[in-house]
Amino acid sequence: MTDLSKGLAIVTGAGSGLGQAMAVELVRRGVLVAGFGRRTDALAETARLAGSGFHPCTVDVSSPEEVNAVMDRLARELAPVTILINNAAVYPRRDFLDETPQSFMHSVAINLGGVVNCSHAALKQMVQTGQGRILNVSTFADLAPLPASAAYAVSKGAARIFTRALRADVGDRFPDIVINDWMPGMLATDMGIADGLNPQTAARWGVELALWNDVSLNGSIWEQDMEMLPPRSLKGKIKDRLLLRSRTARRLNIRSQA
Repeated sequence: MTDLSKGLAIVTGAGSGLGQAMAVELVRRGVLVAGFGRRTDALAETARLAGSGFHPCTVDVSSPEEVNAVMDRLARELAPVTILINNAAVYPRRDFLDETPQSFMHSVAINLGGVVNCSHAALKQMVQTGQGRILNVSTFADLAPLPASAAYAVSKGAARIFTRALRADVGDRFPDIVINDWMPGMLATDMGIADGLNPQTAARWGVELALWNDVSLNGSIWEQDMEMLPPRSLKGKIKDRLLLRSRTARRLNIRSQA
């Protein structure tokens, strides 16, 4: 398949944490990167770490108008978008009784709306060639929500549903636009936990997955560096046994650091 790394990769939430680490790793691998974020100073720090291959873009992903304008400008001035990593998210850690409907929906507008806005704008460019890569940074927070995480759990869970719905809409017509979910795990970032995984380690997994341009990844779910196979029904297990077939979860082949 076409080497999508020759186009433009967009990383949202590139000003800090995992997004910053992924932007730096992509540039290290020779990819042209545009980093989206709301804080100009934070993006400037990412640019310092990444070098000349990184282009900071101060943009609010919850605004479809801003996202469309920036993506159109990037296509004109740099290159068409071939890789999109939807990473931007907020985790306010507020009890629902301390929320307002407005504050709750603000989180939804970023965590879900940002994925929708950026995916829609990127797909307008990707469908012109019929190829592209969208990696949605996801979580299982919706399955067992923690206290004071209602807005985060609801919005991130809905984003996983959006990945499946997006594949249902574009999968038959554009199978070479590869879309899937990736869960990096608990990280040592502002949104994570103090003893979590180093975001630079997770970034290597995420970047490897984003650069893996293979239609078999469509709709797959990955946790850290391993594919999570969908559950099989009893009937399916019996059929697999009769047909002598099996499927093994794939692992990412991480390149050594330069």
